[in-house]
Amino acid sequence: MQNFKRIISTMLVLSMLLALAACGNKKSNEDKPTLTSPPQSKTINIATLKGPTGMGISKLADNAKKGETKNKYNITLVSAPEEIVSMVSSGKVDMAMCPINLASTLYNKTNKNVNLLALNTLGVLYILENGNTINSIKDLKGKTIYATGQGATPEYILKYLLEKNGLEVGKDVKIEFKSEHSELATLAATGDVAVCMLPEPNVSVVTAQNKNVRVAIDLTKEWEKVNGEENSLAQGCIIVNKDFLKDNKNAVKAFMEEYENSVKFVNNNKSDAAKLIVEQGILPNEAIAEKAIPTCNIVFIKGEDMKRVAKVNLQMLFDINPQSVGKAMPDDEFYYAS
Repeated sequence: MQNFKRIISTMLVLSMLLALAACGNKKSNEDKPTLTSPPQSKTINIATLKGPTGMGISKLADNAKKGETKNKYNITLVSAPEEIVSMVSSGKVDMAMCPINLASTLYNKTNKNVNLLALNTLGVLYILENGNTINSIKDLKGKTIYATGQGATPEYILKYLLEKNGLEVGKDVKIEFKSEHSELATLAATGDVAVCMLPEPNVSVVTAQNKNVRVAIDLTKEWEKVNGEENSLAQGCIIVNKDFLKDNKNAVKAFMEEYENSVKFVNNNKSDAAKLIVEQGILPNEAIAEKAIPTCNIVFIKGEDMKRVAKVNLQMLFDINPQSVGKAMPDDEFYYAS
């Protein structure tokens, strides 16, 4: 009988221990987070111009190649803005990096089917001088400036700044246009022109080849003197197909985070970034790429800051030539400020 009682007692103790263990396991399981499937990776097709507009994406592109990005990216480099127009209008790409005025033109051309996501490049235009007589816009009086970009943004920016400094084109200053950046860069490097306006990376090419040529005027700084530092000169941007954005907001958010990190890497790791920029065909020369990064003004500006800066720039272009922004100023639907 005593043996029977001992058996029953042992069984009760074991039952209690098992019950306590079960409760402990239940609590432990309740403490563990519920596992969910990771969000499905989205493939984003992007077109970008070679040069400064495309330099900021170089680290992101390298990370994507290694499979280290949240999204998958198909990045196409193009040489001319016209190619961007075709790819965006046809829906071949979901995003594009292009001049800010082209973004506005596409907004009007596609019946408002693009949104401005961010500004990615501020001003890249500089006045170069073979000599040491020019230190301000006013010093250009009586000079002949050789330039590129006739009938486009570079011409409008130059004329705007000359007029804001009291100089009249044709009277106080003469502008001679060349059709290609490379042609004018060669003339400047060989000393055949004394004063010229060029964009980066051509500026770095010229100053590397001819030590007598110097950057006399930074047109971005001159713009800020007129409009305020908070309304800087902006030349490059990122746009997205509105329908793609509507259906893929999380993927777009992930892209913006990854792109912002890419821009930080490029600006803070110039030597490593230059290698990536050349590897990806954005620029052809590593030394020039590294030299040009600081003066290419590669940025990531989004939200209300983007909207404010873009509006100032587009208004200037519209006032000079409405055709340059697609005949009409874009309305607030153009700006993705989230």
